[in-house]
Amino acid sequence: MAPEAQHGAARLSLAERLSYGAGDFGFSLAYNMAGAFLLFYYTNVAMLPAAAVGTIFLAARLLDAVIDIFVGIAVDKTRTRWGRTRPYFLFTAIPYALVFILVFTVPDWSENAKLIYAFLTFKALGILMSLGSIPYTALMPMMTTDTGERLKLGGMRSIGTSISVILGTAATMPLVGLFGGGDQQRGFLATAILFAGLSLIALFLLFRNCQERYEDQASPSFAVLPAIGEMVRNRAWLVCFGFTLLYFVRFGTMISLTAFFAIEVLGHPWMISILLPAISGTLLIAAFIAPPILARTGIRKGCFAACLIAVALFLLLPLTEASPPAFLALYIAASVVTSVTITGIFTMAAETVDFHEARFGTRNEGLLSAGISLATKVGMAVGSAAIAYSLGAAGYVPTAVSDTARETIRWSYYGWPVVLLALQALVVLAWPMERATRPATA
Repeated sequence: MAPEAQHGAARLSLAERLSYGAGDFGFSLAYNMAGAFLLFYYTNVAMLPAAAVGTIFLAARLLDAVIDIFVGIAVDKTRTRWGRTRPYFLFTAIPYALVFILVFTVPDWSENAKLIYAFLTFKALGILMSLGSIPYTALMPMMTTDTGERLKLGGMRSIGTSISVILGTAATMPLVGLFGGGDQQRGFLATAILFAGLSLIALFLLFRNCQERYEDQASPSFAVLPAIGEMVRNRAWLVCFGFTLLYFVRFGTMISLTAFFAIEVLGHPWMISILLPAISGTLLIAAFIAPPILARTGIRKGCFAACLIAVALFLLLPLTEASPPAFLALYIAASVVTSVTITGIFTMAAETVDFHEARFGTRNEGLLSAGISLATKVGMAVGSAAIAYSLGAAGYVPTAVSDTARETIRWSYYGWPVVLLALQALVVLAWPMERATRPATA
């Protein structure tokens, strides 16, 4: 292992931090476009039933439970001349971009054939996302062991995420209209091709400029089941997993529901291009304010306060429906506050590695990162599926929306965030690592 004082705590260059942030942009752009518009695309363009789409989302993501763990184990066993994580960025970038394009190319087949195609391409996208994003998360603790530097990397990752959200949400429908004219299928395909190209550039920068400095010299041969057992006994990992899962359940519900909410409840389709980016596009603001706030308060207190403030703001939202400016101001404020917690998540994911090493003597960056990736995708799946099932149960039909469906959309949009943010606040109270006690023991 390289001496920490010499390598692990090294100050990172701006180019390296920017390239690390570009990595999240590369992996997230496709996922944000899919998360925001795939339910809409499947139901309104490919004309698939909402309940069946919900099953596709849920089944595909639950299968990730096995896939993500195997990817994490593979990262921990990988030893190459490029390092342990960087080969995955190099060899998955092109397949990831191509499958993303295929996801938005549902052929005009029978309904059953289209459902099979949708499941297979969506599942393939998830597998490739795992093969890239898990090594990406595992890379941060290998780049530096300094909490301050990790907070800066988390801030850069937040910037990458926010730009991907802005493009994947606010820009998608205008680009679909620009490229497709009156043909939404052609518009979605052209937009996916453009975004795939941007992702490839970002992932190349990640591979080229980011280096692994703090290496785990443990043998790549280790018993898998005992390693998983140690992971689930890692209190820091459990808290990070639970906090991340709840965050992305909320993210999945809101990003899937926003287009329906703006059209059917607010009656202002133009607000889609503001509401969707605000869900996590405000990470661009949080990327600058979160690191100093969390460095001062600690992750536990800072994230707990952010969740409670966001709950209060969401409870006020229904009172402002009649005034778009007031609604947007309150909504954006809530989004900025919740975005602070995602920088906390990125840093917690790296800190769990130090906690693991203190308790068990091994770092297992890949396996621990796989668990956090699993929380992200299962959370998104549960949130998106819940909305799809709710729309199906309420009898949602695009051409004739009933009052029941409209009320289901309204109260799902307000209720889910309040409940999930409150649960996040409770979970983060159990976070065991702060500056004064790091690394902690159970």
